[in-house]
Amino acid sequence: GITYLDHAGSALFPESLLKAFTDDLRNNVYGNPHSQNISSKLTYDTIEHVRYRILQHFHTTAEDYTVIFTSGCTAALKLIAESFPWIPEGTKQPSSRFCYLTDSHTSVVGMRGITSSMNVLSVPIKPKEILLAKSRLPAQEQNCTTPHLFSYPAQSNFSGTKYPLSWIQDIKSGKLCPIKIPGEWFVLLDAASYVSSSPLDLGVHQADFIPISFYKIFGFPTGLGALLVNNRIAPLLRKTYFGGGTAAAYLAGEDFYFPRKSIAERFEDGTVSFLDIIALKHGFDVLEKLTGGMEKIKQHTFTLAQYTYTVLSNLKYANGAPVVRIYSDTDFSNPDVQGPIINFNVLDENGEVLGFSQVDNMASLHNIHVRTGCFCNTGACQMHLDLSNEDIQKNLQAGHVCGDNIDLIDGRPTGSVRISFGYMSSFEDAQTFLNFIIATRLSKPDTEIPLQSVTKLSTESVPDDHLSFNNTEKLSPILQTIEGELGNNPSETETTVNWQPPEPEAESIRATVSETTVPTCRRGGKPITVAKIFLYPIKSCSAFEVTEWPVGNQGLLYDRNWMVVNQNGVCMTQKQEPRLCLVNPSIDLKQKIMVIQAEGMDPISVSLEDNIGKEAVICESKVCSHRVKTYDCGERIAGWFSTFLGRPCHLIRQSSDMKSKSHQKNAKGLSSATNISLSLVNEAQYLLINVASILQLKEHISARLKEPLEIEELIQRFRANIVISSPESFEEEEWAEISIGALQFQVVGPCSRCQIICIDQQSGERNKEVLQSLSAARGRKTNFGIYLMNQPLHSSFSDTLSVGSQVLPVLKENTEIQPPTSSEEKCSG
Repeated sequence: GITYLDHAGSALFPESLLKAFTDDLRNNVYGNPHSQNISSKLTYDTIEHVRYRILQHFHTTAEDYTVIFTSGCTAALKLIAESFPWIPEGTKQPSSRFCYLTDSHTSVVGMRGITSSMNVLSVPIKPKEILLAKSRLPAQEQNCTTPHLFSYPAQSNFSGTKYPLSWIQDIKSGKLCPIKIPGEWFVLLDAASYVSSSPLDLGVHQADFIPISFYKIFGFPTGLGALLVNNRIAPLLRKTYFGGGTAAAYLAGEDFYFPRKSIAERFEDGTVSFLDIIALKHGFDVLEKLTGGMEKIKQHTFTLAQYTYTVLSNLKYANGAPVVRIYSDTDFSNPDVQGPIINFNVLDENGEVLGFSQVDNMASLHNIHVRTGCFCNTGACQMHLDLSNEDIQKNLQAGHVCGDNIDLIDGRPTGSVRISFGYMSSFEDAQTFLNFIIATRLSKPDTEIPLQSVTKLSTESVPDDHLSFNNTEKLSPILQTIEGELGNNPSETETTVNWQPPEPEAESIRATVSETTVPTCRRGGKPITVAKIFLYPIKSCSAFEVTEWPVGNQGLLYDRNWMVVNQNGVCMTQKQEPRLCLVNPSIDLKQKIMVIQAEGMDPISVSLEDNIGKEAVICESKVCSHRVKTYDCGERIAGWFSTFLGRPCHLIRQSSDMKSKSHQKNAKGLSSATNISLSLVNEAQYLLINVASILQLKEHISARLKEPLEIEELIQRFRANIVISSPESFEEEEWAEISIGALQFQVVGPCSRCQIICIDQQSGERNKEVLQSLSAARGRKTNFGIYLMNQPLHSSFSDTLSVGSQVLPVLKENTEIQPPTSSEEKCSG
């Protein structure tokens, strides 16, 4: 099964919530709440009931707060920035300030874009600085009424640190001053992360603005949030745009508009997402029934995080070096100051950071879902990873952007790994994750988590009228850590690592081509030849081996011209559907057909002619963020694939009138006049691997497997187009260009491997050891093979690639090959 550890990203919804919601929709008719008919009034009344239910959940009433529905927390924050009664610079009155804690989500920091356009200054405040801001203003300045806004998160979405809710009253009363400036302070409490696992009492902690997203609490519905506004500030909010349902009256021919009296209706432009709002009622009902309330969720999730933190922080290599570096402001001893989030990076035995992308790939192999990167919180990322402003800017210049998989630059991490627990999480989830870390970092496969010495397990009964967190009708085990036992018994976690650190020169083989280096021809040695040629007509399906093949302007002719998509038009690969490797396409150039075969299925053929008939459905798809135009190959082929894979799907083909243009990063070093075109590949026209490199890797893998893999099986797993026979392993990673016969190729970077190489291409079965062995053999990276782009020759002759042809490489001096910069994994689908 799946071990889901990204509850801070989104909760998972229970089946009972969907059932209750769909039963409601079957039994009732809900109309547009802006109408006056019976079904519309039912909708309006239900929405108002949900507003009260939300206020009740946060221990307040409509006397003190108004609920404004939005599309999410981000939309709520934007609404605050646009409607807060700012006083800009340059007026007779003292001007307003927008202050925010640097440990804030991007959506909070982004508010400064709006305030800047209003000529209002924004001031970032570091967490340590707010604790030092305890001096009161002089009495003569305390009567100033200029409104200022201070924003901070109730819980950091990066580290899980819970900032004091007492700050709300301290700042509003003047006891704490974010900056020394006269005026009245209002407080924005970003509660999106906090309320997913902790109770919030607005009767005690009366912030002025509280934005939330409901999918963080319930998992469903998504795309719905709310802004809770303190009624004392609500009348001061300004609004310029008015949408449907917000006006009491207006004139189309004159500038006259009178808003509705209700604050909620005034700010909810257009028809609210009323069915999603109705789903919230069932969300609250099911949450209470399953868990017994937010306080129980708080204790349950914290206990799991505390246990995981305790074991994780005490894992050591044989030399005493820690296995992970945890980024936290607390010691996980108190649920009032720490939420159920653990942020960390994995280290090798020398203390070097393993890139978060590699950890994510390995976790995926174990069906563990984690979150990686900077989590839309650059401020916290900088603070914990010790990244300066200059570092962030240099990383951008190096090609790293938020959300991509470039995890290390100059050996330093650009982000980290985050796991987070929710009310559905179990003790088994924590154990599975810890066993994964031990299995992949420490040598003994039977090493177990030191449960007996670390914890005492107990359970708390759940009242009969509540369902449980699991199927045992009890809460998951409450783990009580025995202080000091882990530290006093290090032998429980210290084991011997199973691979030696990489040689220093191993790092020098990661590279991207520099335009300024001087090419050098390879001298001496045995000749290098083409040993095998493969094309993959259908993306992620089986290879079609040939001895010679024509070359087109997108690579090998018909290579990855087709792909299989699900019922929503999303590309399917072996990551989601390993059985795709059992589909065997072959190309018959004479008959101009592609024949598709699979065990238990009658062969079926597809024409190679790119003739889009009138009935063809043209659609746009995406392959690794590249937009491509495709057309459906018809219901007959769709039925064949759907029957074989056991799920609805279609076969689509890239349309000839819109080829995927290579991004500039892939054409680096090529002439700007060269028109580089891609098929449905992920990164480049060709992928090349070396038999000598395969043989060296085979030695590492064989040592970890009971039954060693054959060389042919390994070649198939790496899904290359060109397989060469070279006397030296990994020498291909030092090449800048190669020539094969009349064809010239530019090397555009290494292929960073994903979990597809763990799939046996003959059976569709997974084996995690292949990626782990590659990582161990290559020194924390999973590069294998190089990407090539073809430089077309201006010739009337058709170019052909043949087995046995000699390969002539050109070296580049003083280069370090870096993976292509993209937010997608570089896999040979």
